Amino acid sequence: MRRLAGRLGVTLKAHKAKANVAETMTRPGGTRLVLAVCHGYMNRSGGPTQALSAFFKVPPERLLVVHDELDLELGQVRLKQGGGTAGHNGLRDVAERLGSKDFLRVRIGIGRPPGRQPARDYVLRRFRGEEVDVAADALERAADAIVDVVEDGLETAQNRHHGR
Repeated sequence: MRRLAGRLGVTLKAHKAKANVAETMTRPGGTRLVLAVCHGYMNRSGGPTQALSAFFKVPPERLLVVHDELDLELGQVRLKQGGGTAGHNGLRDVAERLGSKDFLRVRIGIGRPPGRQPARDYVLRRFRGEEVDVAADALERAADAIVDVVEDGLETAQNRHHGR
């Protein structure tokens, strides 16, 4: 979200919902977009997400959650609507607080932990070496995908981004 906010020339500012927020347009004359980065841990992002959804009057099916995904290799970006949480505690918290799993998702692959490394330790570690560049590129493509979903719809965005 920070990358997309920078691209769109807006600054994320503190909001009472325990998140940094910016209201903008996808482009001049484009579609309204509210960017938000919840404070704290992803695993507890349901409360701020619910509060922001209510404040900005965004129903779950129009909400887009960007998250890391162990089931995708590092750097892959995939889009979907609804579905399970695949053990992702942050998605579970969002779904529980919204009372719905029917939100849009931008899934950014981080791959599986090597060997027997616990997933918790793996997702909290910093990227190393070449991973830094792969992750940075994935974040840029995720920002593109967000705009495409908002402006052109999920199916068109999937067709555009899943082939990469």
